Amino acid sequence: MTAAAGDPPPRPIVLVTGLSGAGKASILRALEDLGYETVDNPPLRVLEELVGDGEGPLAVGLDARTRGFAGTEALETLARLRARPAAAVTLVFAAAEDAVLLRRFTETRRRHPLSPGGSLGGRVVDGIAREHALLEPLRAAADLVIDTSDLPLPELRQLIERRFRPDNAPGLSVLVQSFAFPKGLPREADLVFDLRFLRNPHYVDTLRPGTGLDAAVAAYVEADPDFPAFWQRLTGFLVPLLPRYVAEGKKYLTVAVGCTGGRHRSVLVAERLGDYLRRLGWRADVAHRELPAGERANGRVIEREGAAPPSCRIEEGREALSNPP
Repeated sequence: MTAAAGDPPPRPIVLVTGLSGAGKASILRALEDLGYETVDNPPLRVLEELVGDGEGPLAVGLDARTRGFAGTEALETLARLRARPAAAVTLVFAAAEDAVLLRRFTETRRRHPLSPGGSLGGRVVDGIAREHALLEPLRAAADLVIDTSDLPLPELRQLIERRFRPDNAPGLSVLVQSFAFPKGLPREADLVFDLRFLRNPHYVDTLRPGTGLDAAVAAYVEADPDFPAFWQRLTGFLVPLLPRYVAEGKKYLTVAVGCTGGRHRSVLVAERLGDYLRRLGWRADVAHRELPAGERANGRVIEREGAAPPSCRIEEGREALSNPP
C-alpha cells in the first residue's frame, strides 16, 4: 500500500535478519551510524508496536534468538508491516557460506545459539543446519540478501550506506565497479559493460604487472583506436539514464565494467567513469573487485583486510555473485 497524497512520507523500517555469524550486528551498527534508531532482537509480538511508535528511520534485528520466534509468525508479521502505508519496510538477510560461519565461530570461540548443548548437541555445524531450516522462509521473502563470505567490513558498511542513506541525504548514489568476467558477474550490478574488445595490456610485458591505475597502462588502453568512440557512446548512453532513475525513486545504481583479468582495462574505465560522473555533479564511488589492498592507489577505493581477492555475492529483490590469461 502507498500513502495518500499529502500524507507524510512513510517511515523507513529496515528489518535485519540472517544466519548467526553472517554480520547482522555489523549491519545494525552501520544503520545506527546513518541515524537509524536500532533495536536488536525485541520479542516478535512487540515488533509492530515498535514500528508504530515514532517517526524516524528504524532498524530492528530479528533472528533465531528473538523471543517467540517462528518462521511462519515472522512472515505474517512482515506481511502486516508491509501493508502499512505509513511504513516503508525492507527485509535484509545476512548470509555466508557454512565453512565461513564455522571458521568465524571457531575463531571467536562463541557458542552457536542453536547449539546450546544438552539434547540439541553442542556442535556448531548442527546449529548452522538448524538455523538454515528455520530462516529459509525469511531468506526467500527478503528484499536484499547479502553474502558476507568474502565481503570485508569496510565494504559492507559502504554497501549499507549506499542502500539505506536517509532520504534527506543526496539522492542517487552510483557505484562504478571493475571486475573480471571469469570470476563471475557482480550480483549487485544494474548495468554491465564488456570491455574485452579493447586491446589488452596483459600481452605487453612491461605493462602486465601494472593496473589501470598506472599512467602507462591507462595511456595504452586509451590509445586504442576504438576507445574515443566507445567512451562517447558509453557516456552518451549512461548520463541521460541517471535523471530518469532519480525520477523513479532509485537510490543507488551499480555500473559494472568488466574485462578478462579485472586489472587493466576495466580498472581504467571505472576510474575514468567515476571521475566523469563526479564532474557532472553525481555522487559516484569507484571499487575494483579484483585488486588486492596494496594495489589500490586512490582514497576513493575501500581497502580490503587481507590480500585474497574477494568474490562477494549480493542477491537483491528476490533475485548470488579461472584466472586471467
